[in-house]
Amino acid sequence: MGPVLAGILQLLALIAALALAYIPLGNYMARVYSSDQHWRVEKWIYKGIGANPDTEMRWPAYLRGVLAFSAVGVLFLYLLQRLQGVLPGSLGFASIDPDQAFNTAASFVTNTNWQSYYGEQAMGHVVQTAGLAVQNFVSAAVGIAVAVALVRGFARSRSGDLGNFWSDMVRGVTRILLPGAFIAAIVLVACGAIQNFSGIHEVGQFMGGSQQWNGGAVASQEAIKEIGTNGGGYFNANSAHPFENPTPFSNLFEIFLILVIPFALTRTFGLMVGSVKQGYAILATMATIWVGFVALMMWTEFAHHGPAFDLAGGATEGKEVRFGVGASSIFAVSTTLTSTGAVDSFHSSFTGLGGGITMLGMMLGEIAPGGTGSGLYGMLIMAIIAVFIAGLMVGRTPEYLGKKIGTREIKLAACYILVTPALVLIFTAFAMALPTPGNSMTNSGAHGFSEILYAYTSGANNNGSAFAGLNADTQWFNTTIGLAMILGRFLPMVFVLALAGSLAEQKPVPETAGTLRTDKPLYTGLLVGTIIIITGLTYFPALALGPLAEGLAS
Repeated sequence: MGPVLAGILQLLALIAALALAYIPLGNYMARVYSSDQHWRVEKWIYKGIGANPDTEMRWPAYLRGVLAFSAVGVLFLYLLQRLQGVLPGSLGFASIDPDQAFNTAASFVTNTNWQSYYGEQAMGHVVQTAGLAVQNFVSAAVGIAVAVALVRGFARSRSGDLGNFWSDMVRGVTRILLPGAFIAAIVLVACGAIQNFSGIHEVGQFMGGSQQWNGGAVASQEAIKEIGTNGGGYFNANSAHPFENPTPFSNLFEIFLILVIPFALTRTFGLMVGSVKQGYAILATMATIWVGFVALMMWTEFAHHGPAFDLAGGATEGKEVRFGVGASSIFAVSTTLTSTGAVDSFHSSFTGLGGGITMLGMMLGEIAPGGTGSGLYGMLIMAIIAVFIAGLMVGRTPEYLGKKIGTREIKLAACYILVTPALVLIFTAFAMALPTPGNSMTNSGAHGFSEILYAYTSGANNNGSAFAGLNADTQWFNTTIGLAMILGRFLPMVFVLALAGSLAEQKPVPETAGTLRTDKPLYTGLLVGTIIIITGLTYFPALALGPLAEGLAS
């Protein structure tokens, strides 16, 4: 079997698995966020944190809950790293430096999981399990909660109530992420991923020196890192490491975990707003972009540019031979079109155009299908923009799901789509203009610029992957990427929740003959075009200086 055919067959198998999980998982999540019953363990949690889960919140109160909970998470994780040297189970590792501790705390709380350190050489068992793994669960649950709040904004009328943040966040952990990660961890252990609390072992000589490995609760963290679209690896090699991702089957299973909740949330959305067809329209948009990007990535990585590529069967540099070019291409697209950032190959080694595709996936806003929750609310923002554009074409007040898209709504949507590009381009411009940050680039020219552009794109979009050639463990990059992650996570949430509150206060608008049908293929095409055009106009100059210049020169 040729490598191209193998890649295509893996893609078809993945699509089939996602299709089988779509309806049952989507229905289950709709029941989770529509139920008024609380599990006993959930009641204990509410009592412990002093929250009343039955109190309805308007958008300012919901936002305060998101920000307060996340701020406490950043502080706790920062202190845990700073105290690592005196904690048990540290494996002898020293406390983390202040700038790197801030960067890592911001990274895991914002669901970014950017890592400027070598995991197996810096973090002990306590920080990994009590700090990083816990944030993998709760940061993903926060993203789903915000998405559900926006969905309720469309579904409710004349109230302004969006539900209860504490209830939504806790249910996301106890009823969705914990059970899913538990099952996934068992599958990964069966595939060969390790799960222990062993110390550091010397396993032999390597290039004249000793080779040391340490164990850890790897399978459980790998499970939640993928199903929660987190992405931070226990080891520096991330999902390219055989302890995290041993076999081709585990590799395909991890891609499935990355995509299953974001895709299924479109079903949840359709059920909660009372129109499954609306969910299918959003699903079709996400799937069209994802499949298109996978096809484009496979083409760029399999295209032969000389004898070495002919002999290897594609661009194999930086890719694990046990996975191959096809599976690595699917993984790279899936992890950058979501907010996962996990890697089973090294994106800096992709072809110039291939690296550009990974960047473009993040620049779209990671909405195809996007992160757990963040993908859905990002896509719904773009749906509002598309409806507004259609309204301008026909001279009619735009409507979406029975709600008028007026001045306030379109301003909030516009702020949402502008804030992340502004962060990416401003921070990249400063890094290129100042003398010190450029010293971190391994490469010069277009690829060196791409390293820095990729870093801030990844940070501000809460992805977490990187072009490995950039030395990001400096005070400048730890601080500025940390700020980009925090602003890129929470500023958009402010606009999403304000928009949700505005929609929930409206009364439904009856459908008429002039209402744009947003559950038809025509609207899906309009939405795809809107996403591509807005991103292209925003980022094209930066992409032209980096990956496009490199790809055209090769």
